[in-house]
Amino acid sequence: MEIKHLEYFIEVARYKSFSKAAENIHASQPNISKAIKELEQELGNELFYRSNKQVQLTDTGELILQEADRIVSSFRNIHTMLDGLEHLQTGKIHIGLPPITAVTSFSRVLGLFKSKYPKIKIHLYEYGPKHIESALQDGILDFGIFTPESTNLFEWIWFDKDPHWLIMNVEHPLVDKIVISYRDLDKQQLILYTKEYKLHDSILRRCAQSHAYPEIVLETAQLEMITSMVEMNLYLALLPSKICKHLMKNPRFKCVAISENMIPLELALAWQRGRYLSYAAMRFLDVFKTNVYAE
Repeated sequence: MEIKHLEYFIEVARYKSFSKAAENIHASQPNISKAIKELEQELGNELFYRSNKQVQLTDTGELILQEADRIVSSFRNIHTMLDGLEHLQTGKIHIGLPPITAVTSFSRVLGLFKSKYPKIKIHLYEYGPKHIESALQDGILDFGIFTPESTNLFEWIWFDKDPHWLIMNVEHPLVDKIVISYRDLDKQQLILYTKEYKLHDSILRRCAQSHAYPEIVLETAQLEMITSMVEMNLYLALLPSKICKHLMKNPRFKCVAISENMIPLELALAWQRGRYLSYAAMRFLDVFKTNVYAE
């Protein structure tokens, strides 16, 4: 049964004539007759008494007409509501972001989106990358910013690639070195990402390749904790260059690029593969695709 069958049935019942119904809705009479016959076959009952002069509803037809009116009316209301949604441009979007990032290009797109769709509310959540992955799979988040790997679970758009720099206090013994390598980190006291970040293992693995074995004194996802420890000249840390450039406004910090095979923080806007995206989420994705760029 299709909505069109019910619409034809309602029109024939209204005009008590197949020909007048066809004329009113600009359809051919054979098509209407065929649709009514299919409807009667599906329901197992005749809906009309047919005579040369007029078409009359049967008892079954009278009963079905009441429900058909409700169904067709509800179907049309759905279209009205969808038109209203498009016009009102409302909705909510839930996005997860990891704590230690400087997602400048994402912030720029977020600003553009809020200007274009001021009635759509965006809720941002600060989660670790692994938490973001699980929240996406559980349907808690619409989008997440992290480093996805599984094409079976997620779809994504890369938008940021930020190398790590070494950040230190200006009184640290390494401050005078013009070039810093991973070997220089051997036996140094280092603050590292938590195991929530895939970068945790990547950095340790890269250090080991250079026969450098730093002393990991703290694992954290709190940027303020990292910077305060470094500022007090307690430890070193590896942070994305965009964060380092901002921190260098403080005269107590010095940031130096690693000279060899720098490990980048690579970020993507990801969403669960095959999941329904709301009107608001689709509009955000449109703006993101149009305006984001990988740096």
